[in-house]
Amino acid sequence: MKLPKLLLFLLAFSIFSCAKKEEQTTFKFGVWTTADAKKSDADYSKEFKKYKDGGIDEVLINTKTDPKLLKRLVPLATKEGLKVHAWIMAMNRPGDSIALQHPDWYMVSKDGKSCFDNRPYVDYYQWLCPTRKESREHVLGLVEELAKVDGIESVHLDYIRFPDIFLPISLLPKYNLVQDEELPQFDFCYCDECTKAFEKIHHKNPKNSHNTSIDMEWKNFRLNAIKAVVDDAYKIAHKYNKNLTAAVFPYPEMADHMVRQRWDKWNIDEVYPMIYNSFYDEEIDWVGYATKQGVTDLEGKKTKINTGIYIPGLKSDKELKEAIVLAKENGATGVSFFDGNALSDSNLKTIAATKASFK
Repeated sequence: MKLPKLLLFLLAFSIFSCAKKEEQTTFKFGVWTTADAKKSDADYSKEFKKYKDGGIDEVLINTKTDPKLLKRLVPLATKEGLKVHAWIMAMNRPGDSIALQHPDWYMVSKDGKSCFDNRPYVDYYQWLCPTRKESREHVLGLVEELAKVDGIESVHLDYIRFPDIFLPISLLPKYNLVQDEELPQFDFCYCDECTKAFEKIHHKNPKNSHNTSIDMEWKNFRLNAIKAVVDDAYKIAHKYNKNLTAAVFPYPEMADHMVRQRWDKWNIDEVYPMIYNSFYDEEIDWVGYATKQGVTDLEGKKTKINTGIYIPGLKSDKELKEAIVLAKENGATGVSFFDGNALSDSNLKTIAATKASFK
């Protein structure tokens, strides 16, 4: 029996509308977690099941760029119904045994000190230069090895920026610092490769600048150096049919100001802005504000926003729910929590209940 054309049209339209609605209402929940090769498969399966039961859809796993460990964990997480992203510390490479054999690969501060042996703020700040061919190719090579792993959703870049020229305000007392201006010991990168490359384009050496903090060409040179690494990583990830994602600072203008990172100009599939309100002495409503800023700056682009939420900075499960709702209401396509170890049973119940309320 043939159905009337009008009925067929209405049926097709209904199916299409349902699909569009599902596409629009799908809201992801993720969690960052750091792997330990000594941990058993059984313990990992238990951890992944706990996340899944608590409403989590995906895990961003830091294996310290070990593709073998990643290959081991992907099927365990997948079996529990979780999607996996390969989380990599990109330009900041603490303890990188290969990079440490090449002192010239590291960023140099305005006062002439290298991250190789003189690290800003903390000892694990060991930043590689994004301009020098050898150091950037090393990072991109690590990206490629992770991208080759079957079953991952994306290579997830972290520390894809310069060191903090300005720290989040709540962290300043910890280091007994006042940062009312750009301080030379925290201003990077003035290595020979960067200054030569800049001079070739602009016919001036930034070391001779009267005031580098207002030298827009020098600032833009560094923004573009990071963008170039991201854009190359995007090509690599897509070569292996994987996405490229990244953990970034709260919104583009803020990221530009604090860490030379302008993520709204990158070729990237999804960004996970770390909207950690407690770092900036902001109230919970700032999660919505910062999410909306990023969504607005990405208007017209395919890049999605997944809001990062800092669990230790929340005062209650009520705030956790509010943060999730604020992210969704302001245009995020998901939220992710830092980190797995910080999620309590109560947090997971709140996440699962909030997720259910969106259906």
